[in-house]
Amino acid sequence: MTLKSVSRVLATTALVALTLPALAQDKSGQNVGPTPEGAAPGGASTMGLAQELYALGVAQDDAVTVLAAAKMAASVDIASAEPAALDPAKVSFGEGEATTFRKKAAAAAPAAPAPMMNDGTPRTAAKASFFSATSDEEGAADAPVTADAMFAKAKELAADDEALLGVIDDAMAETGRGRIGGAVQWISRLPAGQTDVWEIPFYGNSYAEIAVVGDGDANLDVVVTDENGNVFCYDVSWSDSLYCDFTPAWDGYFYVTVENVGGVRNSYYLLTN
Repeated sequence: MTLKSVSRVLATTALVALTLPALAQDKSGQNVGPTPEGAAPGGASTMGLAQELYALGVAQDDAVTVLAAAKMAASVDIASAEPAALDPAKVSFGEGEATTFRKKAAAAAPAAPAPMMNDGTPRTAAKASFFSATSDEEGAADAPVTADAMFAKAKELAADDEALLGVIDDAMAETGRGRIGGAVQWISRLPAGQTDVWEIPFYGNSYAEIAVVGDGDANLDVVVTDENGNVFCYDVSWSDSLYCDFTPAWDGYFYVTVENVGGVRNSYYLLTN
């Protein structure tokens, strides 16, 4: 991802400060290590790319491009989950530099859960929302586009092209074969002016993916940090999506701050591998 100017963050995005439990070993510095050999983007990346390709296809009235997006989306086996409640006391907002987060004074905190499930159980995540909505408009979409909706749009754009309609039917019949597994998604319907803060655990030395995929209704600013406040992924461009892959150096929490700086609600997915 190309990093963009953070001047709008300084002007519009409050920074998050986190109260964390005391660590049993030295885990200072940035919690990002070398990526293991053979690591490759997975389901979170594929879903993000599918949404971008779909938007391009719709903008160009191109059934073939929309079909390619639908096939990508259908190739991912995603588990939907509900987030736990993140303790708001662990988060504070204040002015500061865009690349640093301030820690609050040490305070009692609940014991950390296992960083990741290896038995097929969806990954845990916790979320808290902050600030008052600046608009009660809900926007046109209720969620990012599903694979089924993409296939339907491809058929609509194919119109009377019988050959292309046949190709679309064949692609739909193959849905579910050879799917990429391991992705988890949470949905948040974020009103204009509000900010979500997500806390997500990852194992050290294990390839990690985080993606934010919006519904296209409003601009989202997204920042990803480690538990020490180091920013290593962000996007404050006029978009509502972000993809971030990395390898933690140790077991730890990572924080995704999503601010709706648009004028209507954006219902977005947060995805991890």
